[in-house]
Order: sequence, then structure tokens, then C-alpha cells
Amino acid sequence: MTGSINTTAAIIAIAGSALVTYSLRLGGLLLSEKLPRSKKFKRVMATLPGTILVSLVVPEVVSVGFWGAIAAVSTAICVWKTKNVFAAMLVGVVIVAVSRQFGK
Repeated sequence: MTGSINTTAAIIAIAGSALVTYSLRLGGLLLSEKLPRSKKFKRVMATLPGTILVSLVVPEVVSVGFWGAIAAVSTAICVWKTKNVFAAMLVGVVIVAVSRQFGK
């Protein structure tokens, strides 16, 4: 009995998440025609991905502490030097993983 309740709850959660996700996407598509077309607005919209990335990364860097900062700086240097985002992310993940393995 418990298994079917958990399965039903999981299906409802997945369906709800999908509905919210696609509603937001559809809303964005429908509203995009109403957005201003000025150069200033386009510049603001172009900077959003970077600011969103920073808002996601900075709290994690702070929560990891010293090794998080080392990983973030190393990742930034790696992407700057190699222009390879995957390799840079790998560098950051390995630094954090090694720091967790051997203690903070």
C-alpha cells in the first residue's frame, strides 16, 4: 500500500513540475512579443544569463569556504586560458571533491 502512495505522489510531483516548467516557457514566448525592442533593454537581457549564473554560484562558493573560492578562481582561470568550459568545470569539481576527501 505504501509503495502505491509513493508512486502516485511521485507522478503528481513530476506532472506538476512539468506543468509549471512548460507554463513558464509558454508565458515567456507569449510575452516576448510585448517586450520593448530598445538597445538598452537588449543589453540588460544579454547580461541576465551571467547574473543568474553568479547568483547560483556565489552561495555555493561561500558555503564551501576556502576551497570553494580556490575552485572558483581556478575554474575562472582555466576557462580564460583554455576557452574550454567543460575542462574548467571539471577543474572546479575536482578541487572541491579532493578537498572534501582529505578534509577541509
